[in-house]
Amino acid sequence: MSLFVSPTPVLLLAVVVLLAGAVNGIAGFGFALVGTMALATVVDPATAVVFMIVPILAVNLSLVRDLSAPELRTCGRRFAPLLIAALFGTVAGMAVIDQLPDAPLRIGLGLISLGFVISAQKLVSIPGMSRAKAGCFVETPLAMVGIGGVSGVLFGGTNVGVQLVAYVRSCDLSHSLFVGVIAMIFVGLNGVRVVAAGVLGLYPDVAAFVASLIAVVPAVAGVLIGVRLRNRVTERQRRAVVLGLLTVIGIRLVLGGAGVF
Repeated sequence: MSLFVSPTPVLLLAVVVLLAGAVNGIAGFGFALVGTMALATVVDPATAVVFMIVPILAVNLSLVRDLSAPELRTCGRRFAPLLIAALFGTVAGMAVIDQLPDAPLRIGLGLISLGFVISAQKLVSIPGMSRAKAGCFVETPLAMVGIGGVSGVLFGGTNVGVQLVAYVRSCDLSHSLFVGVIAMIFVGLNGVRVVAAGVLGLYPDVAAFVASLIAVVPAVAGVLIGVRLRNRVTERQRRAVVLGLLTVIGIRLVLGGAGVF
């Protein structure tokens, strides 16, 4: 029987997606990362990546409303090279996802999760990281193409888009504008990914695709909950929740890929 039609796993998936949506609603990002990493601890990583495509699209459609029509046009032109390059990279990443071995992919996802935690934490100073956090990326079409292309390949194969998040964060945007721009980028990427996943036959079975569609409901519900909590949660609390979850998930993935747990 497919994992996606068994009652207990379906409930677990719903809880994971709801929690990931709440994290995204509070922090403005993290749905794809938290949701995919958590799911990859109970299903194979390739299935987790593909399962999350439709919910990611729905979540970002609900958040792109943070941009007004003039902001959408302005930001669309400003970040067009980044988005176009990321689109091509994403399709390339999806084309090779089924060829990636399970255990190394779990370890890689875990290390990416832990690496993000290390780079984002503020307790220990990391040489050179202060410059990166201050915005060392150059906002030129060539830089956007390079960052977008490489980040797109990684996002297409793993759902990890922290490089895109880091780049946009370095552009000195207000929090609401940052959330809207990130949503705009991932709406574009995941709109293409839904089609590409069908064309490439990446869904393991019909039940998985149907479950992915149904997962939109808890995903968007989680985002709405997170948005309502956003102004009640301090930046320190947001950071602690996101980084704490990613630390636990990252360790679980690394140990699982190594056959320890």
